[in-house]
Amino acid sequence: MSTTTSRRISAWIGATSWFTASTSFTNPAITIARSLSHTFAGISPSHVAGLIVSQLRGVIVGLLLARYLLSTSSATPQSKRTP
Repeated sequence: MSTTTSRRISAWIGATSWFTASTSFTNPAITIARSLSHTFAGISPSHVAGLIVSQLRGVIVGLLLARYLLSTSSATPQSKRTP
């Protein structure tokens, strides 16, 4: 993955966390906290379990994808690697 791509992904996640009401639901603790608030940006308590299950599914998919991508990149011959 290029440095530019890494920076763009980091910027995307940072922007969704800071500049949207949903905080992109990246953190289960935020989901629970939002269910306890009674504001326009709150989450209905009946939706919390589904959101957390979805977050955990996303973690699993992300880990599997990372494992796959990193395993294919580690198959590079030793002589072609840069220190």
